[in-house]
Amino acid sequence: MNTLFDKIWDRHVVQHVQDGPDQLYIDRLYMHEVTSPQAFAGMRERGLKAFRPDHIYCMPDHNTPTHDQDKPIEDPVSRKQVDTLARNAADFGLTHFGMMHPNNGIIHVVGPEMGLSLPGMTIVCGDSHTSTHGAMGAVAFGIGTSEVEMVLASQCILQAKPKSMRIRVNGNLGHGVTAKDLALYIMSRITTSGATGYFVEYAGEAIESLSMEGRLTLCNLSIEMGARGGFIAPDEKTFAYIKGRPNAPQGEAWDKAVAYWRTLRSGDDAVFDKEVAFDAADIEPMITYGTNPGMGIGLSADIPAPASASDEKALKYMGFAAGEKMVGKKVDYVFLGACTNGRIEDFRAFASIVKGRRKADHVTAWLVPGSWRVRQQIIDEGIDKVLEEAGFQLRQPGCSACLAMNDDKIPAGCLSVSTSNRNFEGRQGPGSRTCLASPLTAAAAAVTGVITDPRTLM
Repeated sequence: MNTLFDKIWDRHVVQHVQDGPDQLYIDRLYMHEVTSPQAFAGMRERGLKAFRPDHIYCMPDHNTPTHDQDKPIEDPVSRKQVDTLARNAADFGLTHFGMMHPNNGIIHVVGPEMGLSLPGMTIVCGDSHTSTHGAMGAVAFGIGTSEVEMVLASQCILQAKPKSMRIRVNGNLGHGVTAKDLALYIMSRITTSGATGYFVEYAGEAIESLSMEGRLTLCNLSIEMGARGGFIAPDEKTFAYIKGRPNAPQGEAWDKAVAYWRTLRSGDDAVFDKEVAFDAADIEPMITYGTNPGMGIGLSADIPAPASASDEKALKYMGFAAGEKMVGKKVDYVFLGACTNGRIEDFRAFASIVKGRRKADHVTAWLVPGSWRVRQQIIDEGIDKVLEEAGFQLRQPGCSACLAMNDDKIPAGCLSVSTSNRNFEGRQGPGSRTCLASPLTAAAAAVTGVITDPRTLM
């Protein structure tokens, strides 16, 4: 019996190249401002038009400021990137959600919330975190700029079929343990190269119990395990999340779609190239101590002794030592947001900790919703008032401090507790130090001023 990955992939193969890759049909192409200019330039040079413009959606997110978006972008490089995408989308007849557009936001947040990312689809974008959309039960992966051009021109891509891997998490997650902690735990166990060459299917009770927001977080981090992508079989929770969204099927088309989506499961006798299993009871709130997402520990644990020269270099860069606790370390910045944790559930979690408390005076906090829709939901639910009373300010949507491509940069030497996906050297700004954590742990750090186990405040 085929795996779910086989079912979706094989259904989209247009042609198999003998001793080579598959020509794979792509249902949805997302484009942002950073990886698209060269693709559009290549199309112009060859005099080509977009083959299926109605299957392509564009929006700026990496270079957008998270304040005063109604004014011209001050940084000339960012302004040029954003303006170029708008012009290219218009020239090629593509849907474009520009800054201040009610549908704008981080592309990996907007796709699912608009009902553009659906079960059984193949989805690509010139961005590694395209794996996020796998939470919808889709085969989604990042591609290079030359491949973006290939999809623009033909709605197809040449791609070698990855191997299949199933990561099963049995049992129930404990108090204060989130999807982010689950992902950081898996990476700490299998390392950042443990899933290289594989497409991962997540399964087990702990996965099924995750909300759709939690599933999006987990699939987002698949790429950090080295995987080509990661996904979760769609279920009733998936269908409930999609129903009624702007681009979701309606009426008879909805019934037909759901009937098909219910078939999207790996068979009981499906054979995977690799299987890994974990027990949810072993997972506690996590935090990273090094300079890759796999260097993570539970908040009750000590920093382990370095196992390699690169581990030693990471500890030196972070200013930490083996045997120390992460709990109690002074925090300078807190960042809530990114395509990892910029959804409404993440803001609800953050607010649940800070309610009735105050932001630590020395902490700078950037709370950045993943889209204008998320921001509006925060306001509609009164979360903005909770945050304001605790001394926090809500910003405008964008990738923000996930990466140093806009104004939101962590200064050199400062320690940031971040809900984003990468903690590489200088990722959040030259010389900055990043500890990846969940929204609950980020909130606990924001109000105490030091790394804190959120369970002590819950």
